[in-house]
Parts: sequence; C-alpha cells; structure tokens
Amino acid sequence: MPRGSEQHFHAYPGQKSRLECLPGHPMNERVKQLLVLGREHYHKREFDKAEQMLRMVLEEEDRYADVHDMLGVIAHARGNFLVAERHFERALELNPAYTEAALNLAVTYNDRGKYEKAREVYSRIKVGPHGTAAGLDPFARGKIANMHAEVGQAYHDAGLPREAITELEKATALCPHFADLQTKLGTLLREVNDLAGARLHYEAALQAKPGYVPARLQLGVTLLALGEAQAAEENWKQVIALEPDNSQAKMYLRMLERTRGGTIPPTNL
Repeated sequence: MPRGSEQHFHAYPGQKSRLECLPGHPMNERVKQLLVLGREHYHKREFDKAEQMLRMVLEEEDRYADVHDMLGVIAHARGNFLVAERHFERALELNPAYTEAALNLAVTYNDRGKYEKAREVYSRIKVGPHGTAAGLDPFARGKIANMHAEVGQAYHDAGLPREAITELEKATALCPHFADLQTKLGTLLREVNDLAGARLHYEAALQAKPGYVPARLQLGVTLLALGEAQAAEENWKQVIALEPDNSQAKMYLRMLERTRGGTIPPTNL
C-alpha cells in the first residue's frame, strides 16, 4: 500500500489522536486511560502493547471507531487481512465519514482480491469540495494511486490490458511524480503497440526521477522500436553510468552493435 510505489499500508506515527466515537456517551476514566495508552503505543508502533490496551477498551465499550481502525492496521501489518477487514468495516459502521478507515478497508479488500468492493469503498470517499481528487492529502493520494495500480495488475494478469491501462492512467493522474507507476503505464502501452504513448510515460518517469533506471532502460527499448537507435544507445549508456554492472543495458548495447542499421520489436522485461 507511496511508494514511491511499494505496497503502502501504513500506521500513522505522529498523527494526532482522533476520538472517533458516538456522541452523548461519557467516557469513564478507565477507558480514557486505556485509550491514551493504546494510542501512545500505537503511534510508537509498539503494536503488541497497543493491541492489549485497545482490546481492553473493546471489552469495556465498543463504540470507538478509531480503536477498530488501529486494531485493523495492526492485524493488517501481521498479514491477518480477514481480521483487519472486520475491524475496518466496524470502524465505518461507527463512523461512516472516517476517511482513514475507508482507505484502509479499500486497501484490505484489494489484498483479499475483492477489487470491486475496494472500488466501491473509495468511490464513496469525499475527496474534495467538488468531488475531485484535488482535496486529497498526499498520503491519501498515494494510497489510492497504489490501489489503482494493484487493480490494474489484476486486470493485466487476467488478460485485459485496456482495463489495466485505464487503472494505471488513474494512478498516474493522482501521483504523476511516482516514477514506478509512470514506468508501468509505459510498459502497458507498449504491450498494445502504443509506442508514442509509452515513450511519453517513460519520459514522465524520468522527469520525476532522473536516476530511475527501469524507466531509462525501457525508454531505450521503446526508442529502438521507434527506429531511434542512437537515442536508445544514449539512454542505455546513461544506465551504465548509473549502474556500471547493469547486465541488461550491457546486453542491449552489445546487441545494438550487432544490428546497426536495423530495429527490433519491443520486448517486455
């Protein structure tokens, strides 16, 4: 679950505590102290201690949405996606406007292969004053962009490249500075023989992160397929400058020497 773009599922260290609970119910002192301790351990990523405190809160009262959200994050971090899902769902039952829990639930649905449910959840999230992504904070934008990328990968694995491209376009629209997502979109476009589109996204990746070797390497492959052998060679030499032992770039340069004057079809690497 930003990544750049690895799976970016996060706890929120340093985030201000949120008392997400039902109105009109005074909090007893024991529960208040347990919540303080639980949140403190959680923000320090002391998940074992946090879980103990938060479960004690639930034994007393099950009306705090953020308790379920934190327990969901802890369960997810341990790979227990089913338990995480149940906690996030309960958090949203208690507070349907709890954006963090909604995003966490969408990520968990993705992890469990429930892609349509994930789409439904974050499509309901109010992301800005006019229903656009403009109002999202960077953390939320990165999270949603990575979810689009994961759904795109699922479409690609199912043999649906056009649908995969649509998801990656959404991802890069949210986070155009994520070089890895731009590179993935470029490779998908190259697979459907949109070489010009692929080139644009590889170049966008390098504009965001000039030293990003995968984009530089694949831009060279695309340029060669477009008949621009000299430009391809320049990019692969830049890869060698960045990574002197890069075996793919060395192989391409050797191949280019043997095939001067010709072009080769694009390859997916």
